[in-house]
Amino acid sequence: MLFIANGFEFMQKILRILIIVAMLITAYLLILAWRDDYAGKPATTQPVAAQTTHSDVPTTQATGDDIPSLSAGSVADTTSANLISVSTDRYEIKINPVGGDIVYAALKQYNATKDSAEPFVLLETDSRTYVAQSGLIGRDGIDTADGRAVYHSPRSSYVLNPSAGSLQVPLTYQKDGLTITKTYTFNAGHYPINLSYNINNNSDQPWQGQMYAQLKRDSSEDPGLDDKGMLSMATYLGGAWGVPSDPYNKLKFSNFDDNINISSKDGWVAIVQHYFVSAWTPSNSFDADFFARTTGNDFYIGYNSPVINVASGKQMTLNSTLYAGPKVQSEMASVAEGLNQTVDYGLLWPISKVLFAILDNINKVIGNWGWSIIVLTLIIKIALFWLSNKSYVSMAKMRAIAPKLQALKDKHGDDRMAMSQEMMQLYRDEKVNPMAGCLPILIQMPIFLGLYWMLVESVELRHAPWIGWITDLSAMDPWFILPIFMGVTMFVQQMLNPQPTDPMQAKMMKILPVVFTVFMLWFPAGLVLYWTVNNLFSMIHQHLVNKRVERQMQARQA
Repeated sequence: MLFIANGFEFMQKILRILIIVAMLITAYLLILAWRDDYAGKPATTQPVAAQTTHSDVPTTQATGDDIPSLSAGSVADTTSANLISVSTDRYEIKINPVGGDIVYAALKQYNATKDSAEPFVLLETDSRTYVAQSGLIGRDGIDTADGRAVYHSPRSSYVLNPSAGSLQVPLTYQKDGLTITKTYTFNAGHYPINLSYNINNNSDQPWQGQMYAQLKRDSSEDPGLDDKGMLSMATYLGGAWGVPSDPYNKLKFSNFDDNINISSKDGWVAIVQHYFVSAWTPSNSFDADFFARTTGNDFYIGYNSPVINVASGKQMTLNSTLYAGPKVQSEMASVAEGLNQTVDYGLLWPISKVLFAILDNINKVIGNWGWSIIVLTLIIKIALFWLSNKSYVSMAKMRAIAPKLQALKDKHGDDRMAMSQEMMQLYRDEKVNPMAGCLPILIQMPIFLGLYWMLVESVELRHAPWIGWITDLSAMDPWFILPIFMGVTMFVQQMLNPQPTDPMQAKMMKILPVVFTVFMLWFPAGLVLYWTVNNLFSMIHQHLVNKRVERQMQARQA
C-alpha cells in the first residue's frame, strides 16, 4: 500500500513538472521559430542597377561551340531599354524588351506596409534584384552568353479591361525568316500569368533550341518583414521546388550550388518569402530539367525544356505559367501540385490547416479576423469541453479537500506510511483523480503551436485589424496590453487550481505566468488574443465547476 501511495504521489509531482516543462518547451519552440530553419537572414546587398548580364543565361545541353554569336543589334543591355507597362486588377507590371523579362511586379491588393497606401512590390530591380526571366537558348537560341534578344511590342502600355476577362501582351522577335512571339496572358481576378513562346520557322534551315524559365534574386533581406519591428519573426526566405512524387522541398540559398537534378512535366520551382512567392511551372507537354545555381550574390532557380527541333516552314508553341503573388492556397493549388505547401505550417501542419479552414469560414460570416479568432477559441473550448470538464471537476475536488490533506500532513508528520494510506483512502472516498487535471493543458500545447504557425504564415491575416490599437493581428501588440492582460488571466487561473504542496513547485507555477508574458510580448497579437480568450473561458468554466463541486461536497458532509 505504501508503495502504491508513494508511486501515486510521485506521479502527481512528475505530471506537474511535465506541465511546466511542456509549457516552457512550447515557448522555446516558438522562439526557435525565429531562427534555425526560418532564420539566418542573408546579408543585405547594396542597391543595384537594372541590368542583365551573360550570367543570366543558363547553360544548355549544347556545347559552347553550338552557341552562335548573334549579329549586332540582336542583343542589348537592359539599361538601354524602355520598359513596357501592364496594369491589371491585381498587378502593376513592367516588362523589359531586352529578354522580355518581368522586372517589376507590384501587388495592388496588398499594401507595402500597414501605414502605406503604396502597393507591395514583389519583383524589382531598383533597391534589390528579383526578376522573372525566360528565353530561348541552345544551338539557334536567341539568348546567348553575349546578350539577350530584343523584342518589339505594338504598344508601350497595356491596361486590362475587367469586362474583357483577359489581356494578351505580345512581344515579337524577327531575324532571317524566324519569327518568335513571346506572349504574356493576364487574367482578371487571378495571379497566375500564362507565358507562351511561338516559334515560327520560315527560314530554309531547321531551328533547334531550348526554352528556359528562371527566377533571379540577390541576397537582400525579406521586405515582407519591414513593418514587423526590430524583433520580428524571421520566416523562411529561399528556394523551393516540387514534383508530383515529392510535392514540396526547400532549397536554401546557401545550397543552390548543390542543384536539383530532377525532371518532371508537372513540377514547379519557386523563391519563397514571408507571405509571398514567385514560381515557374512548365507546361505538361514536356519534361523540364530543374536547376539551381549561384553567381556572385545572385541566386537562380528554374528549368530548361528538352532540345526542340522546328523544321523549315513549321511552327511550335511552348507554354509555361508564372505565379507571382500572395501565398493564397486556393490560388496556388490550381497552378501546380504542392505549390500551396509553400504556406509552410511546419510539423503540425494538419492542425494548422484545420484551424485555418475553420477560421476562414468564420471570417466569411463575421468579416473581422480578430472576432473570428475569438469564435474559433470558443469552438475549440466546446470541442474539448468534456475533457476539460472532467479535469476541472478533479481539480475542484482537489481544491476542496486541500484542508483535509493538510490536516493529514499535520497529523502524521514524518509518518509517510500512515499519511499515504489515509491520503489514498481520502482520494477513493471523494472519487478524486489528481492526475486528471494535467491532460487538457498538455493537449492545448499542439493546438497552440499549430495556431502560431497558422497566424504567422497566413497572408490573409497580414495587416488584419481587430479593434482600437490592434491594427495588425499578425504583428506584436504595439502597446503590450494584450500580453500583460494574458499574464494576469494566467495568474488568476492558477489561483483557481489546487496549489502544489511542494514549495518549490508552487514557486515555479507562480513564476510561469511571468515567463509566458515576457515571451508573448513580441508574438503576433492574434496568437496572444487566442491564449487570453482561452484563459478567460477556462476561468469562467473552472469557477463554475469549483462552486458546483463545493456545494456538492458541503451537501455530502451535511
